[in-house]
Amino acid sequence: MDEDNSLLLVIDAANVVGSVPDGWWRDRRGAAERLRDRLTKADGVPGHDGPVEVVLVVEGAARGVESVPGVRVESAPGSGDDHIVALVEQAAGRPVLVVTADRELRQRVRRLGADVTGPRTVLP
Repeated sequence: MDEDNSLLLVIDAANVVGSVPDGWWRDRRGAAERLRDRLTKADGVPGHDGPVEVVLVVEGAARGVESVPGVRVESAPGSGDDHIVALVEQAAGRPVLVVTADRELRQRVRRLGADVTGPRTVLP
C-alpha cells in the first residue's frame, strides 16, 4: 500500500473512549484496548474509498497498549493532543482525518489541513 496516498486516520483514544459512559474510567487501558480491537473489525471509513492507515493515540494510564495488525497504537509521551498535532504535521501533503470531539484539538488540526469527525465515526 502506498501510504503517502492513503488516508491517515488518527484517533484520540481518550476522547473517543470518554464519549461513552460505560465505566471506562475504572480501566482506561482496557477501554483503549477494546477500542483498538473494535477498530480492527471496522470496514474502512464512511464516505472514504481506498486504503486507510489507522493510528490510535493513547495517553496517561492507557500508555503501553500494543499495536495489532491494522491499528498502530502510539503512546503519547505527554499530551495526547500535542502528539496528535505532531502526527498531523508529519503527514503534510497526505489526507488526514482526526477523530475527536475536543474543540481545541479540532481547531489545531484543521489549521494544519486535517479533516475532523466525531467519535461516532468509529463507535458502533
